[in-house]
Amino acid sequence: MLDLQKKDGVYLYRQVIDLIDENISSGTLLPGDKLPSLRKMSEHAGVSVPTVRQAYIELERRRQVESRPQSGFYVRHRNANPLVRPGPYGKAVSLSCRPLMERVYDGINDPQLVPLGIANPCMAKPAAKALHRAMKRVMARAEERSLGYSSTKGEATLRRQIALHYLDTIGVHVDPETICITNGGQEALLLALRHVARPGDVIAVETPTYHGILELIDSLGMLAIEVGTCAAEGVSVEKLSRMLGEQKIAACVFSTTLGNPLGTTMADEERIRLLDLLKEHDVPLVEDDVYGDLRFDGVRPMPAQFVDRDARVLTCGSFSKTAAPGYRIGWVSAGDAIDDIAHLKRAFSCSSGLLQQLTLADFIASGDYARYLKVLRQVLKANAERLHALIAEHFPARTRTSRPVGGSVIWAELPESVDAEELFDAAIDEGISIAPGQIFSPCGCYSNYVRLSYGHPWGPRTEEAISWLGREVTARSKSDAGSGRPSR
Repeated sequence: MLDLQKKDGVYLYRQVIDLIDENISSGTLLPGDKLPSLRKMSEHAGVSVPTVRQAYIELERRRQVESRPQSGFYVRHRNANPLVRPGPYGKAVSLSCRPLMERVYDGINDPQLVPLGIANPCMAKPAAKALHRAMKRVMARAEERSLGYSSTKGEATLRRQIALHYLDTIGVHVDPETICITNGGQEALLLALRHVARPGDVIAVETPTYHGILELIDSLGMLAIEVGTCAAEGVSVEKLSRMLGEQKIAACVFSTTLGNPLGTTMADEERIRLLDLLKEHDVPLVEDDVYGDLRFDGVRPMPAQFVDRDARVLTCGSFSKTAAPGYRIGWVSAGDAIDDIAHLKRAFSCSSGLLQQLTLADFIASGDYARYLKVLRQVLKANAERLHALIAEHFPARTRTSRPVGGSVIWAELPESVDAEELFDAAIDEGISIAPGQIFSPCGCYSNYVRLSYGHPWGPRTEEAISWLGREVTARSKSDAGSGRPSR
């Protein structure tokens, strides 16, 4: 029934986990089905009984399966369902939820709180030791130089390593001279937006979208317009096409590789359709690609810039989500726009930290970065399954969730009577941070949605926090229980 194809470099028990997970996802194994016994699975898969036991125990810890005394392991029933949100918005607006956004930032940056509100995937398995070794090597080679200024475009060795990483992961050649190093992904987006648009311009965004993009658009005096987005397929090309036919849009800011908060990768054919549409209307695309390396399956999606180099696309990347958020190192792959991007960089911040750049260049060149990403993706996938299972166990049955293919967050739709802002305030009082849905829309929509993070070390405190949230949501949803009102 289950066929294990062994893979080099992946622990056998994790291969057993992936095998069972794939069969659950495909419907081959249904809720209530019994898994093969330890001995049968061992014989069929060609692995030891302890290996199978380790896999089953981990699946039970994730709450994907349950053990029944004197019976065996069974697939658990799940209440969480895939979320599809049409997002029928078509009005350009300025940011309406800045006060709430400021309160959320205060909450997510409080180290005393359980960090369910911050998207910080690399903290699920920090690379502190490997980065420390890399920095020691850098300091031994270039003590005084490493403390100085970098060039405006950034350290040449890091730009070359970023180009090589693109070559290794997606097989495309990128000229290092067209890459500009920035102070994190946010400055990368800032430079790209300033290049393609001016104050008063309308910028198309996915809905929901990363709240930092909305705050950036607003701070530049621009307006945001939401394009309908599906949690499984990404931004709707059809809705964008109608929008482009009705009004002037200066640029789009999308994540076609791996989005936040939906965790969606746009299919290749849809990405091509999107680029054809943008070329037809001569509209540039700023791609937020900070999560592209974090697909669970390890298959790196192709940024739109390299799918069609004739399109006007700037790719914004960062090591904040994949290596070290505190280093504040990102980049823009700017193509022919590199001179203007470098000019803007010089005007805004002159340069980025040289020691951090040299350290990351060494980290990549040594092979430690690729090895680290492989482990990090496995940890994040396990955490995602745990969070999904806990939501299914503790939240009301009407709760619906996204099914991210990577990254570190889940987008959850709660019963209509639950106000996410009020839930945020109650959670803060309880020592828990969450991200209320209103901050992911310029007009403050998604009042009964939240974004929950699994990008942090997992432990009892995390599980207790999710359990408390489930009880709180259940209590707040009783007012519309039995009222006949459907959950949106």
